[in-house]
Amino acid sequence: MNRRTFLRGAGVTMALPWLESIPVWGQEPKAAPPQRFAALFMGNGINQKHWWAKGSGASMELGKSLEPLSALRSRLNVVFGLYNRAAVGVGIHPGQTGNILSGASLQKGAVLRGGVSVDQVLAAHFAEETAQPSLVLGCEQPITGFHETNFSMAYSSHISWQDANSPVPMEVYPSLAFDSLFDNQGSRRTISILDRVRDEAASLQGQVSATDKSKIEEYLASVREVEKRVERTRDAKGKADEMSRNRGVQVSVMKRPDNGLPEDIREHMRLMCDILALAFQTDKTRVATLLLCRDLSGLFYPFLDVRTAHHPTSHEDEGDAYERVTRYYVGQIAYLANRLAAMPEGDKTVLDNSCLMFISNMWSGSRHDSGKLPILLLGGLGGRLETGRVLDYLPKGADDRKLCSLYLSLMERMGVKVGRFGDATSALAGL
Repeated sequence: MNRRTFLRGAGVTMALPWLESIPVWGQEPKAAPPQRFAALFMGNGINQKHWWAKGSGASMELGKSLEPLSALRSRLNVVFGLYNRAAVGVGIHPGQTGNILSGASLQKGAVLRGGVSVDQVLAAHFAEETAQPSLVLGCEQPITGFHETNFSMAYSSHISWQDANSPVPMEVYPSLAFDSLFDNQGSRRTISILDRVRDEAASLQGQVSATDKSKIEEYLASVREVEKRVERTRDAKGKADEMSRNRGVQVSVMKRPDNGLPEDIREHMRLMCDILALAFQTDKTRVATLLLCRDLSGLFYPFLDVRTAHHPTSHEDEGDAYERVTRYYVGQIAYLANRLAAMPEGDKTVLDNSCLMFISNMWSGSRHDSGKLPILLLGGLGGRLETGRVLDYLPKGADDRKLCSLYLSLMERMGVKVGRFGDATSALAGL
């Protein structure tokens, strides 16, 4: 046994969070809690009018679009001025997106060619230490075909790439993502996971400290709450599959909600954030990406009183409607960060041992400007990343504000040392 232990039942394996009193015999392990990295992506830029920050620490001032992060200012880095060289001057949309995590030059035409994304470099590094190398999630189905710039729309639909030619398959269904988290397979996967591990859970709770017992109870309650919400999406997915068979049409080309995805995008995004949080809490994986909305997104936001879809709304990116959209997306990373901040791990929290990155492929959707990118970092990577800062690289020269230099810096802090990544050969100064 070690600090990470498992509960097993019929057709299911449930990893548990960090427990201070495990093992209950023998020598205490000296290993530090693991580091994690997650990238959350929003397509088509932000409302730059209200995307600003100044000051530092708990007294940092935030623009209107960043207000959801006000309680997390001491754990936040707001980064201005970085750019992805291979995404500038190549045409709008897919050419600005498919390399957002790789910095690789993309090839036009029918053959996909780009580069391995930073999340997959990290996933390979941690592959032997976790049950699942990475978690690749999305809230919108990929689209096919070609853009007018002759780039494949696959570049607009995927941010995680396993090699130069292939994106990592993205899971958009909460029920399937939840099942993968607990190895929930077979005919019993619709039966509550907690019911199947109840005996082992009761046995373990008799061996651990009072603090760990409370932690296990809170964790199991959290899993049950997510499980209940997932079950509703599982039913919708089943109906979509049946409809697909009857119509002879692939589910992936059907529109929401006929395709089985939650009709309310708010519930979809929260579920995916909750699943990601559970994956990090239990060390199921240490690397994740969440495509909240793709480039050229067709998502609608009636709950924000926004009348047009995401992409056309982004063409009025300085207007009030797109400010509400921007603030809503910042709220998603704030929600995930707060979830992780509430998870104790050693003398810190899961957020303290992680780095969450929020990024978009453009600064301005109306101008399709990718000469600088909006970037937020949350969490301190176990003390290896200083937080509570506003970092502005725009006044620096082009060679000193490379997005890939940021990735080199984060990889180095997580124990991955490579001489080059994308167009960068050195870490980002001042990070």
